[in-house]
Amino acid sequence: MTVDHSLEARGLSAGYGQRTVVADVDLALPPGRISVIVGANACGKSTLLKTFARLLSPAAGAVLLDGERIDRTPTKRLARTLGLLPQTSVAPEGIAVADLVGRGRHPHQKLFRSWTADDERAVAAALAATGTAELADRAVDELSGGQRQRVWIAMALAQETEVLLLDEPTTYLDLAHQIEVLDLVADLNRDRGTTIAMVLHDINLAARYADHLFALRDGALVASGPPSEVVSAELMRDVFGLDSTVIPDPVSGTPLILPHGRHHAPAAIPHAPTTGASA
Repeated sequence: MTVDHSLEARGLSAGYGQRTVVADVDLALPPGRISVIVGANACGKSTLLKTFARLLSPAAGAVLLDGERIDRTPTKRLARTLGLLPQTSVAPEGIAVADLVGRGRHPHQKLFRSWTADDERAVAAALAATGTAELADRAVDELSGGQRQRVWIAMALAQETEVLLLDEPTTYLDLAHQIEVLDLVADLNRDRGTTIAMVLHDINLAARYADHLFALRDGALVASGPPSEVVSAELMRDVFGLDSTVIPDPVSGTPLILPHGRHHAPAAIPHAPTTGASA
């Protein structure tokens, strides 16, 4: 049975050396839901996710997991609760797909305990879910970028954590595989109740798959809430510097952003809301 863990930032500032990237952010992930963090390049999305995963230490404030400072959580307990798929991952040279995915089981291993049927089941399920079972014996460094990305996602799934952080999980994937991966994430959330936070660049996919959006600008949180409540033409100008029209997505009913661009004057769109899909 999945436990609804809480993960939140309180007064969080973080960065690299003397450079502050995220400043004084208060943010709580809705337990058991899919959250997506959006914003322009270099606004602090990945920095925020890395600080949530304890890859970066806060310059100020704290990250709390179930009310406890994450820097005080024992490493193995943290790894059984929280998983991270970073933006870029490097596999050991020559490692086979199945062996890499199997590394996701390390947090569940105990001293002197051999590989178990539960480990085998978790790895097989992760390979099947990501469509990589047929690649199990292949070397990771022989795969295409899209195949490698799916293998890394399989490793994160094999870890079977109750909170999963995904930094641009659709990187290197064509549109069909992007949808496959995001459908997989949605299935994981629905079937296991996993709390998921993702960084996505595609605002339309973010609006379609997120239960909750967090929008960052210059390291500050500027909007938070369900996509239907926060996505608007004003938000797109504020966060991305982009003129757009926002209409309901004809497939999902979620907000759909239509960028204007310099060479395309907006045509008249009947009943198109100007402040968001729910307007």
